[in-house]
Amino acid sequence: MKAVIAIDSFKGSMTSLQAGEAAKNGILRVFPESETVVCPLADGGEGTVEALTLGMGGELQSVMVKGPLGVLVNAVYGIVERETKTAIMEIAQAAGITLLPKEKLNPLITTTFGVGEMILDAIEKGCRNFIIGIGGSATNDGGAGMLQALGFEMRDKDGNEISSGAVGLKDLESIGKEHVIPELEECQFQIACDVTNPLCGPQGCSAVYGPQKGADAEMIRQMDGWLSHYAGIALSFTEERKAENASANSMNVGGDSSFSGAGAAGGLGFAFRVFMNAELQSGIQIVLRETELEEKVKDADYVITGEGRLDGQTVMGKAPIGVAEIAKKYGKPVLAFSGCVAEDAGVCNEYGIDAFFSILCNAGTIAEVSECEQATWNMTTTVEQIFRLIKTLKH
Repeated sequence: MKAVIAIDSFKGSMTSLQAGEAAKNGILRVFPESETVVCPLADGGEGTVEALTLGMGGELQSVMVKGPLGVLVNAVYGIVERETKTAIMEIAQAAGITLLPKEKLNPLITTTFGVGEMILDAIEKGCRNFIIGIGGSATNDGGAGMLQALGFEMRDKDGNEISSGAVGLKDLESIGKEHVIPELEECQFQIACDVTNPLCGPQGCSAVYGPQKGADAEMIRQMDGWLSHYAGIALSFTEERKAENASANSMNVGGDSSFSGAGAAGGLGFAFRVFMNAELQSGIQIVLRETELEEKVKDADYVITGEGRLDGQTVMGKAPIGVAEIAKKYGKPVLAFSGCVAEDAGVCNEYGIDAFFSILCNAGTIAEVSECEQATWNMTTTVEQIFRLIKTLKH
């Protein structure tokens, strides 16, 4: 028997790898001779670096960069050796909301500069391909900080560099490229982005995500206007680039700020696509493709997936459904395990998950059942019992 295990992380409890190994141990207790393949899983958010780097046989790196308030933080990313080195990153390592206590959240001054420093470090180590998850930012600077770190000149009317954070955009008058590192032209960026918000407007990053980053109504109004101003200057910049090299297909969206995902991570989606010709894609689809899950599933007898909470939202592009879609291409049975099963989780059965189970074997507080050791035991025990039933039915 062969089982392929691809379980998303249980946030605050088990990593994807820990959950997968726990499920594997449960299967091996019943079928000790079986082949069990654990594929770390993520959707572009927290855990993507570990899941993709380990799933693709890479190594973790660390570099000191500026955090959202300019204080140095240790950012971890992965490098995978391929035909060309691929860097696996999460912008939250350098600009994440979890890096700051709630009382210090302030999108007027938080910066993405450290994201650019991470990219520079990977370029210096020979990377030219990038897979970057852009969820969980504490910033709203439209990616200006990242661009500055990479050598773009973000100037005010006097020719000086603008200040950090969203507030700097109010003084932006021009964008230059004279000091952009030349290696950037050789780089390709895949951006794991499941946010569809435009840059500006009622559904833009300021209005929708600003409050959770510390913005009040007046700050939201100001930041939205500054980002719109920034997008207009970006349009002028990209038109100049096209005029310089009419054959180039880079900068192919101009300064259009309405495309899906432009508002991701406080406008980082906009900066990546407009200035770095990046592709914004579904995070789970990138992970599934890069870890070559489909090849592993083709000859599997069972496919195991899951996440911390299984509910109606799971079918809206989350990791377990991505796994189930691949499995059903080859007619494979799919079992899902989660910490919590909501009342509306039944819809998952209509999207390829044949049966799902909560792993809560013992009653307890949320803190108690979320503790990694307890959650691991619960996962192993539940999977073991399900496969004992499978074994019984086989006989």
